[in-house]
Amino acid sequence: MARRPQHPFAILDLDTLLDDEEKAIRDVVRQYVDDRIKPEVADWFEAGTIPAKELAKEMGELGLLGMHLEGYGCAGTSATAYGLACLELEAGDSGIRSLVSVQGSLAMYAIHAFGSEEQKQEWLPRMAAGEAIGCFGLTEPDFGSNPSGMRTVAKRDGDDWVLDGTKMWITNGTVADVAVVWARTDDGIRGFVVPTSTPGFTAREIHKKLSLRASVTAELILEGVRLPADAVLPGVTGLKGPLSCLNEARFGIAFGTIGAARDCLETAIDYTIAREQFDKPIAAFQLTQKKLADMAVELQKGYLLALHLGRIKDRHGIRPEQISVGKLNNAREALAIARECRNMLGGNGITLEYPIIRHMNNLESVYTYEGTNEMHTLVIGEALTAIPAYRG
Repeated sequence: MARRPQHPFAILDLDTLLDDEEKAIRDVVRQYVDDRIKPEVADWFEAGTIPAKELAKEMGELGLLGMHLEGYGCAGTSATAYGLACLELEAGDSGIRSLVSVQGSLAMYAIHAFGSEEQKQEWLPRMAAGEAIGCFGLTEPDFGSNPSGMRTVAKRDGDDWVLDGTKMWITNGTVADVAVVWARTDDGIRGFVVPTSTPGFTAREIHKKLSLRASVTAELILEGVRLPADAVLPGVTGLKGPLSCLNEARFGIAFGTIGAARDCLETAIDYTIAREQFDKPIAAFQLTQKKLADMAVELQKGYLLALHLGRIKDRHGIRPEQISVGKLNNAREALAIARECRNMLGGNGITLEYPIIRHMNNLESVYTYEGTNEMHTLVIGEALTAIPAYRG
């Protein structure tokens, strides 16, 4: 009997590590991506546009927005289930996972963790349903890896707050209904819940991107944005607030990047089996099999790492350096897999007929955002030595 090719995850029987609920959630998201995202995402990528509001409502109906949060219309799933959803979403496109990640792990998480009860009631149910979209304003044009240097300021004027500043590289910025904006105050860095209809708030879409094209990326400009006293997030002061939100998002990236890499590898396997050169499939050549085997091993290791982090997070919480290990390794290895798979498709590898060049370009951004490779290296280095080297 002829042997059949095995799926990369089947070699180590990785499905046996998931419970029935986790597999059910994964399968629902995978089916949605197969039916809704994959048939259209190449066109969205080429056009540099995405039906973000439409997709948000669809994913809200599936319970994917803020799915790992409790109450307020959120699904309340495990962290591992959320990670598996991120994996399947990024197998469609990093931009789709970014939409969900920014909505749930940044904007919604900030309000859920640090907001007042009134802020939670006002925003979270609508955001969970996809009826309102959020964005997260931390990064500035001159301050990415060093958010403590931010120049956006919030000053008291009577009972009100007045915000001035600029934020850069903000996912969902021009389609958002609410922005969580971090600003310097006399008391330290504070977060503010800013309806995007507030006078003085402007969002400008960033064009001419060659990565994350199926995603909305914007610059936020705040010019005398006047907010009531209760716009501030009361539950946190200092960088602990935004950094804890970023850790939530980075956790999803540890899973998501594996989804993009898996889609690349699956495509390369199918292609090399079907493509013939010198009268046989190129998959029959030893060099080809070595490349596929090396990538399958790294893919499975990355999946096991992500899954281990999910179990840690669900069991007793997770430390920043543990998340840095996942983000650093999986973003790095996913990008390497995408590049190798692109090469294996030859000239066909650069066309949007296949997903690999799209994933490869997207992963260049994912490799950088939510903490660069270098910053996560230093987080791990500090954990190993107890010496912070960020300024050295």
